Amino acid sequence: MATQEPSPPSSMESNKPGFPKKILANKLEDKHLCNCCHNLLRRPFQAQCGHRFCSYCFNMTVRDGPQKCNACIKEDIFEEPTSILKQGCAFPDNAARREVENLSAVCINEGCTWKGNIKEYELSHEEKCEYTIIPCPSCKERIRFNEQERHNERECPERTLNCKYCKEPFHFKNIKAHDEICPKYPMICEGCAKKKIPREKYVDHIKFCSKFRTPCRFHVVGCDMSVSSFLIFSELCSVGAALELQLHSEKTKVAELGRRCTDLEVKVGTFENVVCVLNREVERFTTTMEAGNRQHRLDQDKIEALNNKVRQLERTVGLKDLTVAEMEGRLREMSATTFDGVFVWRISDFTKKRQDAIAGRAPAMFSPAFYTSKYGYKMCLRIYLNGDGTGRGSHLSLFFVVMRGLSDALLKWPFNQKVTLMLLDQSSREHIIDAFRPDITSSSFQRPVSEMNIASGCPLFCPLSKLDAKNSYIRDDIIFIKAIVDLTGL
Repeated sequence: MATQEPSPPSSMESNKPGFPKKILANKLEDKHLCNCCHNLLRRPFQAQCGHRFCSYCFNMTVRDGPQKCNACIKEDIFEEPTSILKQGCAFPDNAARREVENLSAVCINEGCTWKGNIKEYELSHEEKCEYTIIPCPSCKERIRFNEQERHNERECPERTLNCKYCKEPFHFKNIKAHDEICPKYPMICEGCAKKKIPREKYVDHIKFCSKFRTPCRFHVVGCDMSVSSFLIFSELCSVGAALELQLHSEKTKVAELGRRCTDLEVKVGTFENVVCVLNREVERFTTTMEAGNRQHRLDQDKIEALNNKVRQLERTVGLKDLTVAEMEGRLREMSATTFDGVFVWRISDFTKKRQDAIAGRAPAMFSPAFYTSKYGYKMCLRIYLNGDGTGRGSHLSLFFVVMRGLSDALLKWPFNQKVTLMLLDQSSREHIIDAFRPDITSSSFQRPVSEMNIASGCPLFCPLSKLDAKNSYIRDDIIFIKAIVDLTGL
């Protein structure tokens, strides 16, 4: 007898999908791939239909409720309820995890020469590789992780500098534009050759600089003389006096214009009265339009409410359809259910299902549930047609599973009834039989807290060589598995 034990829950937590296939150093095998993300399995879980998923992928798939297994649909082996994925219906597949973690791996980042296995890659290299390509937060250029500091200090065109003259910050790409407007930028007087004159004081300097020469104000009509800006300033003072006299004349003209404006204001008042009348008409029209808009909004609200009601009814119908489908599945299951502890499982299409198990598409199958009595223990069988654990590839493995039932509170725990498992010889000559009495310390036989306990049974139940040779266990591509639960003491 062998018992499948799960890994500690903490070791199966993951917030990432599978490993990229490019890290694999050796040949890729389909059995190592997640049936959701199609990458290498990370923290693998095996659903009750036998397909494997990354822990992250499985949780993302069932977070909104039970989902159909797409792999079962694709392989045309969909069967309810086995092919329904939901919380609590999958268990950590530690054997597959160890197998994947021991595969040889290489780093996929260009230039990195790291080698090891997938477990070492995840623990010590995946998040720490210096050759990882990341985007610069400022310029978005893609750079290596180990070049980030040098890029930020010397290369990034979006890096910020402080002006050495005015101390104001600016982007590196704007350095020339800043020098053109910096108020503290040092300038040189072309007249007296004085240096380091801040730009903000340069105009005041040349205004009084006796050596600074500026073109004559008549250069536009042909004068090519240059004169002192100080003389120009003195001349401007004389011109200012003349402008004062001209300003007085202009004020007189402004007063005349003021009188004309008064006359125009009277006319404007008349026009304003006309505008008031028009405004009242516009307000009445606006009120009418607003009433129409309010009615339109009310109509839209009614339409939206009706649409919501239709959507709600559609959701209700969908839920009813799911309920009907679930009840039909239960009805099919009940039609195969027995209540005397004896169950015969007919497995048709044996050749195809065994090939699916060999290819890893459906390594395991679950039988319908059966009971020791109407209110007794609920149980089922689990079979691996290509073996499991120590019997993988060499034996047919058969396991017994204790399921959660409606009457568990009335039963004696742990489960302690002798179990006999049989592969029936259809010529009734030589059945293959194995029996065991439960280990009451194993979690497989305690009162179930989830849909079903961990399977326990016979990984070396029947050599595959016996089924490959001429035999009477397979007839018309059908085999029969029989389970007998000893009811003594119940």
